Amino acid sequence: MADVLRSPSLYSHRLSNPLSASFPASVNPVVPNLKSCTRVLSVASWSIGGVSPLAFRPRKHFASLKVHAAITETDQPKWWEKNAGPNMVDIHSTQEFLSALSQAGDRLVIVEFYGTWCASCRALFPKLCKTAQEHPEILVLKVNFDENKPMCKSMNVKVLPYFHFYRGADGQVESFSCSLAKFQKIKDAIEKHGTARCSAGPPKGVGDLNLDVKSLLKDNQTGSTSF
Repeated sequence: MADVLRSPSLYSHRLSNPLSASFPASVNPVVPNLKSCTRVLSVASWSIGGVSPLAFRPRKHFASLKVHAAITETDQPKWWEKNAGPNMVDIHSTQEFLSALSQAGDRLVIVEFYGTWCASCRALFPKLCKTAQEHPEILVLKVNFDENKPMCKSMNVKVLPYFHFYRGADGQVESFSCSLAKFQKIKDAIEKHGTARCSAGPPKGVGDLNLDVKSLLKDNQTGSTSF
């Protein structure tokens, strides 16, 4: 039987096969049986020279995957942009803030002062969005502290998140700091100041300090970051 396995035809076929170079060292040049030969050839067909065919995939393919992943991550909205309803407005300047207040009429306006780096602001934000959806009659102005430092300084905002409540001719009716654990304060303020009523006379000054509008606009245009 051994003489048959050493026949020149079978041995020469093994040497002429280019896949034989990848045979494991443990495989004897004399193939023990047909089943073993099939198994070895199957392994060789998947691993040429010890390198998987997957290793020959073009680098451009992997590069495109990385670029796609980066774009997808960039396209995701930031936490302070998510779930914002139509009655939630981002404020980017003092002029936008004053304009939004003057156009609100007799609507209850809630001004949220927040920081993108503020963990308490982030935790509270989803509940504020839900409250705005439940009360479409109110207007929520979102003021980014870092974008509006001169205005926040003039309005005596020293802790975040911080809230101001305005109502037509009554001007500012309430202000306080609030966390997620004390969110009931916001609900109570909405119930207290959000009832329907008639407004008489022009809106009062903005905030506790009765801000000088021209001074605020000038400070905002200079881009000052002092506190």
